[in-house]
Amino acid sequence: MHAVEWKKASNHPVRVIQFGEGNFLRGFVDWMIHKMNEQNLFNGSVAVVQPLAKGLLPILESQNYTYTHYLKGIKNQEPVIEYYKNTALSVGINPYEDFEGYLSLAHTETASIIVSNTTEAGIVFDPKDQLDMEASVTYPGKLTRLMYERYEAFKGDPDKGYIVLPCELIDNNADRLKEAVMAYIDLWNLGETFKTWVEKSNQFCNTLVDRIVPGYPKETIKTIWEELGYEDQLVVESEQFNLWVIQGNDKVQQAFPADEAGCQVLFVEDVTPYKVRKVRILNGAHTTLVPVAYLYGIETVLESVEDPQINQFLMKAIFDEIIPTLTLSKEALEIYAAEVILRFKNPFVKHYLMSISLNSMSKYQTRVLPSLLAYFDQNSKLPKRLVAALASYMVFYRGEYAGKKIAIVDNEDILKLYKDAWKQYDGSKTSLVDVVEAVLGYEPNWKGNLNHIPGLRDQVVNYVSIILDEGMENLIHAVEDED
Repeated sequence: MHAVEWKKASNHPVRVIQFGEGNFLRGFVDWMIHKMNEQNLFNGSVAVVQPLAKGLLPILESQNYTYTHYLKGIKNQEPVIEYYKNTALSVGINPYEDFEGYLSLAHTETASIIVSNTTEAGIVFDPKDQLDMEASVTYPGKLTRLMYERYEAFKGDPDKGYIVLPCELIDNNADRLKEAVMAYIDLWNLGETFKTWVEKSNQFCNTLVDRIVPGYPKETIKTIWEELGYEDQLVVESEQFNLWVIQGNDKVQQAFPADEAGCQVLFVEDVTPYKVRKVRILNGAHTTLVPVAYLYGIETVLESVEDPQINQFLMKAIFDEIIPTLTLSKEALEIYAAEVILRFKNPFVKHYLMSISLNSMSKYQTRVLPSLLAYFDQNSKLPKRLVAALASYMVFYRGEYAGKKIAIVDNEDILKLYKDAWKQYDGSKTSLVDVVEAVLGYEPNWKGNLNHIPGLRDQVVNYVSIILDEGMENLIHAVEDED
């Protein structure tokens, strides 16, 4: 085994300035750019800005900004492994070591797209950042300085603004980023004319990203090197599925035509319904599945969807109880749901239910409860499977089931809530009602008292009683019998 002689393959002009050199961007956005270049749709490369003083740029440079991307997952209904050398990147800048080189990116006329993934904590405003600092601490501070340099270099030309596409996993990510930039403009007294240019000549596009990118496959890297025939210190793994929803107009789509290259990129007027779809279907399905499958005796997502009873339970929860509450077209929702199930069946990902179970009470509140409430409003009855999942969590959070300890991880107040509630349980129906009422009434988590929902307390009590007395399999049968 030997290190390959990495040859720089990209001769494309820099069209994208990318804040972040980590696994996600290299396995998602840079994959799209590579695909567009292959099909002569983009003719552009990426200049990578290292957002922290220490990072991966030295390794990227040693490999001439080329790396291997492994895609492992379901494609055309079949498990598929593919790999290729990504050549989308062309240059890297560490602004902490080469601030002038960083500012020179603003003078690159072709560089009109900004992409970022600086983690959820990256989009912040810090008044300690100053204009005369060589590299602001925050990403918005760095971006503001770059935009000001571009504004001055091109004398406020309205055609030289940026299209800004943040990938950070926060709601309204572009709006939040723009707010921080505007705050720096005021803090640094950069003037109303510049502020107007930022406002009118740049497009900050809220986005929703969706692809599992586990990253560097440390445990299997030697096997991968053997398969490749060369060593690569920057191998990145991802699933096959990809989705990028961009709140942008025709100009944005023309500038970044990844949808024409076969990537699942949607350009929409409002990203919100797609965010809700992802949270309710993908995340909501995970949260609904966890306690039911675990108490049933299953440990992973893949095993869950391979089990006929659990799979049927999950499918009916998604298609009969969650999808009818959403606003996008039924066809679009069902196509997305089918893709979610295929992702759950990815044989290359071992996704443990216990790892998904972290902080499940807040997850149920944000991911599942809205579907439960909307279903009740629409039908004047409760969605049985979503309620069954809630009841299963009450047993799960007891911390022990069928003689087996369950290592619950959640906030201290939630753990105390369940500990105190289950202390009063003596096996009687009355004490079980007290347990359920205590949990449903915990307003700090639910943002209200769920005991006020007609019939919910009694249905949860009934389901918990079945789990405790007869087992999870009998609860699943009982739910089916109610149909």
